[in-house]
Amino acid sequence: MNTRERVATAVRENPGIHFNELRRRLELANGQVQYHVRKLKRAGEIDEESYFGRTHYYAPDFDPETRKTVAMLRRETARDILSVLLENGPSRPTELIESLGIARSSLEYHLNRLIDCELVEKHRGIGNHVTVAVDDRSTAVELLELVRPSFPDRMVDRFTRLFDGVLYEHGNDEDES
Repeated sequence: MNTRERVATAVRENPGIHFNELRRRLELANGQVQYHVRKLKRAGEIDEESYFGRTHYYAPDFDPETRKTVAMLRRETARDILSVLLENGPSRPTELIESLGIARSSLEYHLNRLIDCELVEKHRGIGNHVTVAVDDRSTAVELLELVRPSFPDRMVDRFTRLFDGVLYEHGNDEDES
């Protein structure tokens, strides 16, 4: 299989794959991926969409309504939030923060996008207490199964999460002094 076919196959098998993940999975240089992606786009063999600061690739027949949601689930924190909600049921934000070990700002960032993608919903109860729940369980499970990140991508997501946590802690230290 030549390089262009490998790129096209990776996109078909991994809808919403982003540029860096494509490069890592195929062990190609940036220029090689750019060249073949450009040729495949011109030939109408793949589509390109930008979501959440990353460029994602899809087969042309991949559902346009689902693309943004799949792109969101390519982020480990979003997948983790959805997984915890599927496992534990409706949860309060503080429970999610404790369970996942993430900053409140990270939780809110990903929750807002998961809500925008109609995967989760927030409910306000007595005393204005917020509970977060999965909107459509079967769709959430189906989409999580579709998105299988590579090991390097999980490591990049974890580094980003760690870095966000350090920034959050540093920001809190400044507020207290």
